[in-house]
Amino acid sequence: MLNYQNAFEIELKKLIGTEIERLKENLSNGLSVVDYADYKHQVGRIKGLLWAIEACDESNSILSQK
Repeated sequence: MLNYQNAFEIELKKLIGTEIERLKENLSNGLSVVDYADYKHQVGRIKGLLWAIEACDESNSILSQK
């Protein structure tokens, strides 16, 4: 059975993953990008969200070693 923290992490990763996919889809169809600066901003958002998932995984790794 999942405790609150595990359930929270799973749901957070799902929400982040959904947002990443939405941003990727918007970039691929080209309709949401106004100019190169906007494109860079969207790619930066994706990169930041991917980092958040990596930070969750690294935090789990650190905590499991304690």
